[in-house]
Amino acid sequence: MYRKTMAGLLAAGVAFSFNGVMAEGPVQASNAQSSSAFDNKIIKKISSDNMYNTVANLSQQPREAGSDGELVGAKYIKSQFEKYGYETELQPFPFYETVRNNVSGSLQVNGQVFTPYVFSGSYSAEVTGQVIHVGKALAGTVSDEVKGKIALIERGDITFVEKIQHVLDKGAIGVIMYNSSGSSNAFGQAAYGQNIPAVAITRAEGLALVDKLKTEPLSSTIKVTGSGYAEKTSYNVIAKLKPHKNKDNGQVVMVGAHHDSVHGGPGANDDASGVSAVLELARVMANMPTDTELRFVTFGAEEKGLLGSYHYASTISDKEADRIVAHFQMDMIGSKDAGGDNPAGGLIMYTIDGKKNLVTDLAAAAGARTAAAEVIPYGQLGRSDHQPFHELGIPAALFIHSPVEPWYHTPADTIDKIDKNKLQEAAEIVGASVYQIARPDTPALEHARVAPGPVDYDFEDRPVQ
Repeated sequence: MYRKTMAGLLAAGVAFSFNGVMAEGPVQASNAQSSSAFDNKIIKKISSDNMYNTVANLSQQPREAGSDGELVGAKYIKSQFEKYGYETELQPFPFYETVRNNVSGSLQVNGQVFTPYVFSGSYSAEVTGQVIHVGKALAGTVSDEVKGKIALIERGDITFVEKIQHVLDKGAIGVIMYNSSGSSNAFGQAAYGQNIPAVAITRAEGLALVDKLKTEPLSSTIKVTGSGYAEKTSYNVIAKLKPHKNKDNGQVVMVGAHHDSVHGGPGANDDASGVSAVLELARVMANMPTDTELRFVTFGAEEKGLLGSYHYASTISDKEADRIVAHFQMDMIGSKDAGGDNPAGGLIMYTIDGKKNLVTDLAAAAGARTAAAEVIPYGQLGRSDHQPFHELGIPAALFIHSPVEPWYHTPADTIDKIDKNKLQEAAEIVGASVYQIARPDTPALEHARVAPGPVDYDFEDRPVQ
């Protein structure tokens, strides 16, 4: 899909840089003054005060996915999109979270009493059955003999969830797992839907049971209470604005952030800052002429494992994905304490594969033209909501100040740590880039007259923490 988009750019006569290589169409790109004139239609309207106020509003309380605070935040975001005239949807989706309320677990084997550790997420149940040793329960090694029995498993080589699934698929009714080293029994994670009790014991205890099985059958009773998964609901907020019907080129450009925070954290920078830029750009671009659909999305449950963005991506058909020419993700773009001594306040663009794409090309050029007056580098990182879009073949990048601040994922991520200049610069770069795609005489259309001048920008192997 990216090749198709680039072909359209070149056919339009746009000078462009792709992966460090200059490419030119039949008409040379117009001068920087012309590009800046179009940038100003967007960036002169961006207000860091508006963004700061949004951060202040959202960070009044934690917004952990599935909480009342998240729903309050999502409804506020939806109301703002609606005020700007967007077609808006609050998209709920379920997720499952481990609960450990007064967890208890007991284990007896041939009358011997153990004090096991209950796997996080273990199913609550009481089962009795014969014990069978299945080694590490690697794929293809578990026999049908485990059906109706309790599997004794050695830790190691593959995940806990995979081990449980391999014996569950063969009909096991319970799991006893022993450690691969040391003297601890505090380990283990089960997944939602693995409806058998699972407990952990020490390596010494496990090896002793393995030895006993060589000379005698073993019967065991496992009892687990107070553990399992609770279903919760999180939300994505989706806002769409169609282009003029006579200028619609069928393409979509997306801008995103996540609105949930960690447990107990007000999430001013992570990621009310990104949401503030999404809302501000939606406001600024609401009445701008475009030939491309604008789609602004804030995702829920990012902190639970990118659940909201993956859910949204799962609702996109192949045909729809092919229409989306770029996804700009903003996560943590406002902390005065992030970025270290790096240029541009530490702003960097991360892609999943560590390669340049349409998003990074446009934003690098925009950085040199806007308030930042810096060519923004790029690097390689997942861990945010650009990942599902990359997996759909959509050019995507994460915008973040890196390394992150000391109060990342703490209750100290508060409004007083937010820098208005950083909000402004990040929003200008993304806004100018998005408008280069969306305006009627842009690289996205075959009659381009004004295009951004290409720039050279470098890869940085910069960790976020």
